[in-house]
Amino acid sequence: MHLWGKRLTPAKPTSKMFFRCNGYTILSSPDLFFDNILEPLFMRQILTARRLRDSVLLIMLLCTLNPGAYSQNIEEPLREELLNGLRILIWPRPRNPELTLKLRIHSGAAFDLAGKSGSLGLLGDLLFPDPATIEFFTEEMDGRLDVDIDLDSLTITMKGKASELERMIEILRNALVTTQFNPDVVARQRERRIKIIRETTISPALVADRAIAARLFGDYPYGRPPAGSAEDLGRIERGDLMLARERFLNPNNATLSIVGGVERNRTMRALRQLLGAWRKSEQIVPATFRRAEPPDSRTLIINGPADQTADVRIAVRGLTRSDADSHIVDLLAHVAAKRWLAETPELLAKPYFVRHEPHALPGMFVMGAAINSKSAASVLINARKVLESLVSTPVSTAELEEARNEVLLQLNNQLARPETMVDAWLDLDTFRVSPIPEQIQKVRNASPADLKRVASRLFQGAPVASIVLGNAEELKSVLEGQIQSEVMGQVPKPISDPSGANPGANPTPAPSEPKPATTPVAPKPNPTTPAAPY
Repeated sequence: MHLWGKRLTPAKPTSKMFFRCNGYTILSSPDLFFDNILEPLFMRQILTARRLRDSVLLIMLLCTLNPGAYSQNIEEPLREELLNGLRILIWPRPRNPELTLKLRIHSGAAFDLAGKSGSLGLLGDLLFPDPATIEFFTEEMDGRLDVDIDLDSLTITMKGKASELERMIEILRNALVTTQFNPDVVARQRERRIKIIRETTISPALVADRAIAARLFGDYPYGRPPAGSAEDLGRIERGDLMLARERFLNPNNATLSIVGGVERNRTMRALRQLLGAWRKSEQIVPATFRRAEPPDSRTLIINGPADQTADVRIAVRGLTRSDADSHIVDLLAHVAAKRWLAETPELLAKPYFVRHEPHALPGMFVMGAAINSKSAASVLINARKVLESLVSTPVSTAELEEARNEVLLQLNNQLARPETMVDAWLDLDTFRVSPIPEQIQKVRNASPADLKRVASRLFQGAPVASIVLGNAEELKSVLEGQIQSEVMGQVPKPISDPSGANPGANPTPAPSEPKPATTPVAPKPNPTTPAAPY
């Protein structure tokens, strides 16, 4: 009986067992070419397209069901701390030839002495006074070396090659431990900074920003520019800088972040060897300043460019960065921007903004725009109406969702870029804020009732400061009769006497009837003041 045999190969010729595969054999057999080359390639393309389609649909579904859910994938750093109190954050990047070091000093220009603003900025210049040090980073390592100062912190950024880790830490150590306070070096850096401030062209928008800060805070530290003024820099002496270094440049008042192609063991060995001797301070200087006085309610007119444009600013006191409602104020800022645009359609073609600027202590909530001078009064009036509406008119669900999406997008963009991601982690130590996932969760869980509560906390009965920068004479006539204002640098005219008398002359007092003599009474002793000995 004949048994049907089972084939070991397909019915068509195959290249695996029975012939040597070469280009001529494949091309000479069209069926073989399709089965072995075109068909598998075509199927792989179909499968790849299907996987890509399914992945995109899955991401869209997740974002639709839970906006901002993709923010949960936050890369945590490796945390270490030296014996002197220096906190360290490490993000290892294997096989990455680049390296970024950021040292954050958790004290900023707000601690400058009165009348000597710019002290910490000048101290930052003294850390790396030799131009050869900066050239080493820019030319030999194709990186950079920066020292940035703001009101709350001083940040040193060093970007270079991962192979030069020890050299970079050594340069940082020399700047912090052996700062050059030679009188000639101090004088040269002071003159250099004064020259930069005097020769730098300041835009009208920046002038308006500084003016509203000074109007809202007065002589409070947040009313001064972090870089200082030429007059204040001229008063800074060598002893002031040495005192600032002793008070603020300490390891237990700093956090160091390291991102790049370095190993943990190698990094910690270099840090212990080079920065372990950085002397710890006995006490960290707290941010305790005298409470700022309420601002003048009148709109300040500042004479600026003599054209038809004007920069307006209106501000109230804000919250601290560590306040639990700080991100709720960010949502309010987006809602206020939309309502201000609805009240003032001309802003659509003009640059305008609404932002919350929190600090270690209460900052400010500011609205600003560059407008036509003739509409300055209406823009300011509408801005005040918006602030009042945030208290009286509840935020709708549509307004809240739009603001929530914008805030979450900003947070995700910050975490997506390596440098700004590091800044977000450093802010945790500078401002003692809640962890980043909790901040995102607060934004996602915010309700209209939360926004109304925070709006009442900020704007209800709060003093408002406002300024207008532009042609003073034109602005004065535009605001007259609608908004109370004063022109910067002008002394208000004395009110004339309707009787025609000279207001400058001392009037002769009218004779008064003699009062009966009274028996003198001994003053009662003040129980809170000790009596003086006789």
